[in-house]
Amino acid sequence: MLTLYGISNCDTVKKARKWLEQAALEYQFHDFRADGLTPAMVQAWLDELGAETLVNKRSTTWKQLTEAEREQALGADAAALICQHPTLIKRPLLDTGSSRQVGFSAANYQQLLG
Repeated sequence: MLTLYGISNCDTVKKARKWLEQAALEYQFHDFRADGLTPAMVQAWLDELGAETLVNKRSTTWKQLTEAEREQALGADAAALICQHPTLIKRPLLDTGSSRQVGFSAANYQQLLG
């Protein structure tokens, strides 16, 4: 089963959800804020994707971090900080069960999910 991670009021997440629904693909939506995140979950994403891919440096949250927190978000203890500030994650994050992809592009979703 597909899992789409994000926050419900994010426009890009809304586009991804609409695409999945129009493609008649079953998925579970996991809201970072409402459903929470665990350090283990975030660490697995960091291990697979890397902080440079996972962390959204254009987010308002990123811009509000101190320089030390920004270094932490891109370093070895990133998971703890990301759990405190889940909006640091690029959205949406699609988990197919075998791979993860951040961001939304209809072409990428089509290629990935056929």
